[in-house]
Amino acid sequence: MLAAEPSVADPLATVLLVLTWAGVSAYVLLAGADFGGGLWDLLAGGSRRGARQRALIEHSVGPVWEANHVWLIFVLVLVWTAFPPLFAAVSSTLYIPLTLVALGVIARGSAFAFRKAVTELWQRRLFGAAFAFSSVITPFFLGAVGGAIASGRVPPGIAAGDVVTSWWNPTSVLAGAFTVGACAYLAAVYLTADAQREGQGELAEAFRRRGLVSGSVVGALAIAGILVLRADAPLLFGRLLGAALPLVLTSVAAGLASLVLLAYRRFTLVRITAALAVAAVLWGWGLAQYPDVLLPGLTLAQAAAPRATLLATVITVAVGLAVLVPSLAWLLLLFQRPRSTLSR
Repeated sequence: MLAAEPSVADPLATVLLVLTWAGVSAYVLLAGADFGGGLWDLLAGGSRRGARQRALIEHSVGPVWEANHVWLIFVLVLVWTAFPPLFAAVSSTLYIPLTLVALGVIARGSAFAFRKAVTELWQRRLFGAAFAFSSVITPFFLGAVGGAIASGRVPPGIAAGDVVTSWWNPTSVLAGAFTVGACAYLAAVYLTADAQREGQGELAEAFRRRGLVSGSVVGALAIAGILVLRADAPLLFGRLLGAALPLVLTSVAAGLASLVLLAYRRFTLVRITAALAVAAVLWGWGLAQYPDVLLPGLTLAQAAAPRATLLATVITVAVGLAVLVPSLAWLLLLFQRPRSTLSR
């Protein structure tokens, strides 16, 4: 006689799901800004005119770009261990965009490192173009993966969904564009404060203008997303108007506040509101799906691993985070100091 599937999720599964979503948020807010820096690197101008902007981007991204990818690894390992059916369905149906994400991360890191090592101008331009291009396509395909899951195009099972239309559809394309825009917006906001701290008021103004433009574009994409979701993902759209509505409104309010703070040059405060605007979108989506992890057909209770596995995972994650979070926080705080202070 087969055992009945659980109808209520184990509390440990809920804890691990929250930690997974926190890892996704950390990756978007930290590594996402690094990807956005690559886009601004591309648009900085010629080798001479854009030298100061690229130097600031390298100084801001250089110490943390590789460390920030630990959150992506954290999320992948956590999903693989704690929610095997979810990992199997996503990785088998969405292997094309996920492979492109992996290639983009590798190409971006290699190009960033090689550009700093070579001396010939043509080589720097070549690696700079590779760095910038991979900084755009990687968040696009990450967003497309999110759009595929959100729109219910990843059914439970091994390769049960269409390997192309699952991620190439209106919701996924819009989600990819929104992710690229959000990364660019976060990068511009973070770089304004970095430039001001370094005493480079001209660069702070340049990135302030870019923040205002990219923030307005992201807002327009969010409005377009409402119409797209209503037509292309009605189940998620309906849920966003339910329990997740406060988070949606929080994102709107924080986004508008960020534009005002940028306009008034409050470069430290705008970091907080900009991060809140983006994070609220992620948590609103997560809350709209809960208790489903795949729409429709796979609940958290069905996706969770056995309790012994969940317990071992919680203990391991707790120990790991006790080491990881203070280390990353110290790294970020250390490199928020002016270069003149770091060189002493």
